[in-house]
Amino acid sequence: MRNDEKIREMKIFSKRVQMEVVKMIAGLGIGHLGGSLSITDLLSVLYCDQMKYDPKNPGWEDRDWFILSKGHAGPALYSTLALKGFMPVEELATLNRPHTKLPSHVDRTKTPGVDMTCGSLGQGASAAAGIALGFQMNGKSNYVYVAFGDGEINEGQVWEMALFAGHRKLSNLIGFVDYNKLQLDGPTDEICKLGDVAKKFEEFGWYAQSVDGHDVAAIDEAIDRAKAQSEKPSMIVLNTVKGNGWSRSANQVGSHSRGLNEEELKEALAEMQAAIDSY
Repeated sequence: MRNDEKIREMKIFSKRVQMEVVKMIAGLGIGHLGGSLSITDLLSVLYCDQMKYDPKNPGWEDRDWFILSKGHAGPALYSTLALKGFMPVEELATLNRPHTKLPSHVDRTKTPGVDMTCGSLGQGASAAAGIALGFQMNGKSNYVYVAFGDGEINEGQVWEMALFAGHRKLSNLIGFVDYNKLQLDGPTDEICKLGDVAKKFEEFGWYAQSVDGHDVAAIDEAIDRAKAQSEKPSMIVLNTVKGNGWSRSANQVGSHSRGLNEEELKEALAEMQAAIDSY
């Protein structure tokens, strides 16, 4: 278990990422807000505690890999990378503009620190399993982390990967489902009911857990448990709130893609700063 100071650091970092996300999207006028805000706690745990990486050498051979299979949540990853020194924070203002290094969906050929191009939902699954298999075959200790949206796991490609990774016992593969219960067109239960997601992955041969996706300590401990076993790939189902961090976007289908006007931006930043001040 991490000490109180480490937990506080991760909670504050998550809010700082959220603040950069809303500023980016407000500046552009529209963007994938809801699904970006719902994964900042995960990103904080990974980049503040769990992952091996080097901002000065993004291609470091011994790094851990993070694949954002829900590639439309790029603003959250870009903000994380900037705050960790992969690029100047000022560059975040170029989100999805001409000649930017920060496209709407993540692209490994454009952005330092982005390990895999994603956008077509499900494709990050196969990439993650293939990379993890490569590390396993070469006797490497690198971990591969991959984050999925809950709507994304409607895709058959995810379940093909799940079957393959379970069969190959890819214990260096740790996945996450951002289970915020809302996807582009509405509630996940109305569009394609997912049932017990953790149980489904267990049936495919995974070590599966379900935790509060906005509790950084719980996420951190779940990753520790995943790493403590060496027989199976791991899936951590994160129970989250779409648009978390700003009262107007929280648990709203419309927050999937929206903008913020000047007053809304001030309100969102104030709420996030108030959260930081309370830690």
